[in-house]
Amino acid sequence: MTTWVVVADNSRARFFAAEKPAGPLSEVMDLAHPESRLREGDLVTDKGGRDRNPVLGAHGVGNEGSHKQAEAERFALMLCDELEKARNADRFHKLYIVAAPAFLGLLRKHQSPGVRQRIVQEIDKNLTTHDPTAIRSHLPKYL
Repeated sequence: MTTWVVVADNSRARFFAAEKPAGPLSEVMDLAHPESRLREGDLVTDKGGRDRNPVLGAHGVGNEGSHKQAEAERFALMLCDELEKARNADRFHKLYIVAAPAFLGLLRKHQSPGVRQRIVQEIDKNLTTHDPTAIRSHLPKYL
């Protein structure tokens, strides 16, 4: 029974497999979403509108921060689609998700019921830059 471990944040996801419950992790996929690393100003081409209110005076109108959030949502949806494809191909039977806390919430939002049923544990840590041995140390002894 293959166990997968997904380690992700809003701009990178690494997929690992463990063939044995106490075995090491081997990386099977690495996905990047460079748009999530960009500054908000780099994601939009124009400033927000201005509103002239006689009482309040002129002030900006817009969705500050919404473009970065939209990119994180897009990446979470892409990861959940990859997990659904892998589940349908029966590539894993158990799933551990290790993700930055805010991104973990986005992943939960987009998971299919089938993927959700295979999740054994969620760990709210950002370990995307750690090596497989360090990641393995944050997981149970027997997967």
